[in-house]
Amino acid sequence: MSFQNVYTLRKVAENAAKSCEVCFKPSSSVLITAENKDFFYICPSHLKDKGFASPVIDKAAEEAKKKKEEEEKEKKLKEEVERVKREYEEKKKKKEKEKKDGKDEKDKDKEKKKDEKETDSKDDKDKDDKDDKDDKDDKDDKKDKAPNTDEPRVFALQKFVYQQRLEKRRQIEIAKRNRERMAAPGYFPSVPKGAP
Repeated sequence: MSFQNVYTLRKVAENAAKSCEVCFKPSSSVLITAENKDFFYICPSHLKDKGFASPVIDKAAEEAKKKKEEEEKEKKLKEEVERVKREYEEKKKKKEKEKKDGKDEKDKDKEKKKDEKETDSKDDKDKDDKDDKDDKDDKDDKKDKAPNTDEPRVFALQKFVYQQRLEKRRQIEIAKRNRERMAAPGYFPSVPKGAP
């Protein structure tokens, strides 16, 4: 009974950890086949060993991930453009309102200087707020991406290790068949009933 050499990494609760197949230390990481025919506990450090297993890269998943990241960037860019447009419209309305009020030129000059100082300070505050927001967004993005990018989820065992898993599975099947045969009533010979 064979199975494909494609194992998916799963995590179990810490209290359900069992010994690693290689080093026998408690591990909460499990490699399991798609059909659930074979599974074993393994330490995450062994998965990084190229002599044990190699990650399987799913190109479709990688492309979907890149596409999603590009869409998020475009969305942020559109939001930024909308924000800048609103600010520009507000400033434009403010200037038109000042023209309608018909203030003296001296008052206008004083207000312009004052507005420039205020806009500079507002721009500095906006930049600081924006930087803080970007930093928070970057941290959130890193938190979201960290579990997905730190370690791959699908592995292919090296040929030698895979052959060991197949052999172990065959031995389990043979032992199970032998137990069933031994439990059958006609397996052992009966005691002789006649005289010797």
